[in-house]
Amino acid sequence: MVALSPVACAYKGLSMSSADAVTLHGAGALAPATRSSTADTYNPALAPAGARLSATLTPSGDTTTAELTVSGMLPNRGYAVHAHTNVCGDTAAAAGPHYQNRIDPAANPQKPSSNPEFANPRNEVWLDLRTDATGSGTARTTVPFVFTDRGPGSIVVHEAMETATAPGKAGTAGARIACLSLAPEGGTQGATQGVHPSS
Repeated sequence: MVALSPVACAYKGLSMSSADAVTLHGAGALAPATRSSTADTYNPALAPAGARLSATLTPSGDTTTAELTVSGMLPNRGYAVHAHTNVCGDTAAAAGPHYQNRIDPAANPQKPSSNPEFANPRNEVWLDLRTDATGSGTARTTVPFVFTDRGPGSIVVHEAMETATAPGKAGTAGARIACLSLAPEGGTQGATQGVHPSS
């Protein structure tokens, strides 16, 4: 089991005491958010209670393949989805900003990164997906980095149907409507309280 503990800056993500790349996983049915819940809906009209989410981020060499599977979401709809630094919490903001492999030095908790040099699908984990007629869907991506000493704490579903990529808007996707906490495989999902902004 890999222990998780908070780090000092919200943009760094969860710290992990591992020198080897780890697999991160989360799964659950969406329910109204609480401080200790691990699968939260912040907007049941767009992310219905009872909808199921499952995410796995698996390292292989110097890359990580991320996969998100959903069921019970709205049918025939796009959802912008990203990995965020903190575990889920009782508010949508608890998940912190997007996890970045190379952290945007100009970003801060009041002004998240929107510079396409940093806010892009090769430096972050983007899992935008489109559901079918039953509200099910799968998204998969491979990124050129692995999680060793730090990693994302959650997968966040946004209200936008896809992630913006234009300068000044890169990585934006509207309000956060659902959140799924991640933990190292074999660990306890949502075992840590997320990293709270302090820098």
